[in-house]
Amino acid sequence: MSATLGIILITAVVSVWAFNDARIFTLLLFEPFVIRARKEYFRFVTHAFVHANWPHLFVNMFVLYAFGRSVEVLFGSISGLPPTAVYLTLYFSAMIVASVPGYLRHMRDPNYRSVGASGAVSAILFAHILMMPTRPIYLFLLPVPIPSVLFGALYLGYEWYMDRRGGDGVAHDAHFFGAVYGVLFTALLQPDLLLHFGRFENLLGI
Repeated sequence: MSATLGIILITAVVSVWAFNDARIFTLLLFEPFVIRARKEYFRFVTHAFVHANWPHLFVNMFVLYAFGRSVEVLFGSISGLPPTAVYLTLYFSAMIVASVPGYLRHMRDPNYRSVGASGAVSAILFAHILMMPTRPIYLFLLPVPIPSVLFGALYLGYEWYMDRRGGDGVAHDAHFFGAVYGVLFTALLQPDLLLHFGRFENLLGI
């Protein structure tokens, strides 16, 4: 079993458990005020294994399934390191990094809560975009595919704008910073991805 499928399976099991047990949901969610007051730093990670509802879970796991398996293979090709270890390092560290801005912004707000793997999934998606910038991405609402790099630019712009606007109950800051972190992490593995944009697409053959 690939690391991607393992993450999807564990996340689905924990999320469904939390759907049916409010105590588990409350224990695992991301709550900056509680983290600061009780030193419950495990929430920086556990929030990524619970989701608000079935559509939230499905979208995150679908995107992870669509791009995660390729990223596992690509990491081995560009770094020479054990691909699964590198992949898991990105995924789990992205959970934390993507949550830090939200923690700093809301650690004195007792009403703020968030859940979901969106920050970590964004990191995986943008790692793929950096390695495969011209590969097409198919979106539900568009009849034609668009290049990955164009989708990435639109995504970052949208998340930045929605984070500034606020009011919709979505942690857009986690999406944005997760995406940026995915690019930086991957670029550190292989700086040529930035210096020679798109060069590895032909070399990797995926």
